[in-house]
Amino acid sequence: MTKLTLGTHPFLLGFEQLERLVERTAKASGDGYPPYNIEQTSDRSYRITLAVAGFAEGDLSITVEDNQLVVRGRQSDAAEERVFLHRGIAARQFQRSFVLADGVEVSGAVMENGLLHIDLSRQPADSVVQTIRIKRSGK
Repeated sequence: MTKLTLGTHPFLLGFEQLERLVERTAKASGDGYPPYNIEQTSDRSYRITLAVAGFAEGDLSITVEDNQLVVRGRQSDAAEERVFLHRGIAARQFQRSFVLADGVEVSGAVMENGLLHIDLSRQPADSVVQTIRIKRSGK
């Protein structure tokens, strides 16, 4: 039996990019740090919450690159001067990516009690109706 993909199905024309997006997302979801939640806060808004205990606001960066929300964390090297007898709190850098659909924008971010909340909103899509004129063949 032949496996149909989005790019080869006869009714789904032009969805090759979506298939590549799904593949890219599957590859990027390997590491589980930091843990996160995604919640829908209304019909057109979402909130991503990342557990970033130990990180200050200046240690974090949030960017949107080609419909991809990227959150990076890197703690300063001030801990090198300290001598730990036991170190159980991870101080590692991270990069967490989320693919955003067309029309979804970051509306804000706030840090609260070791949690980074990133609010997203979806803009309503414009309804477009287009009439195509049929030309007569020039035979």
